[in-house]
Amino acid sequence: MSDHLRPTAPIFERALLPGDPGRAMALAQELLEAPRMSNHARGLWGYSGSTPEGEELTIQSTGVGGPSIAVVLAELAEHGVRRAVRIGTCRAVDEALQPGDLIIAGAAIARDGTGGALAGQGARVEPDPALTAALADEAGIAPTTVASTDLYYGPEEVPGAGGRATVAATDLASAAALAAGRRIGVAMASGLVVARGADGATLSDSEVESRSLDLGRAAAAALFR
Repeated sequence: MSDHLRPTAPIFERALLPGDPGRAMALAQELLEAPRMSNHARGLWGYSGSTPEGEELTIQSTGVGGPSIAVVLAELAEHGVRRAVRIGTCRAVDEALQPGDLIIAGAAIARDGTGGALAGQGARVEPDPALTAALADEAGIAPTTVASTDLYYGPEEVPGAGGRATVAATDLASAAALAAGRRIGVAMASGLVVARGADGATLSDSEVESRSLDLGRAAAAALFR
């Protein structure tokens, strides 16, 4: 039995991993026919079901930050998950990015505790190349570099990550997710919604959900390519 998740429905080989339980429910309602709740322990809502094309998919929320996503991913792997896409949010560092833009992580700089522990502090963590290429193709977006930190409301600059010139955005969990996936044998990619611009402009909750659904549709298609 998992120490944290308590599955009450089958966990499938392919999974979407939003952080927010509410977005997990919205994605399940959008992408699955007759979704079944597969986890509600610790408020980490998860759902499993079939897409309209008959493909089996799990959608599991991961909570906030690297430690939580690393634990959830490890336990999902115990139940058979082998390919997964993080569906998250981020803060723009590149001033050309606007709230609502989508980012595909071509690499994540580990400036966070969990990513650093798994891959080395400041390491450049690569996603699964085939899954990331499929996600970028489905979303119509070229991959870019992000940096993961533990301080969402911390300094705008990311020490050791190349600063504004090479890092498009910062988030809390991409490096941990990609590093954990490599360690436990789960092919991982990470897609992010820009929820806060470099100038501080933000999306509304409804706008974040709408763009997360757009990203989720692309991610689901990528998982089954």
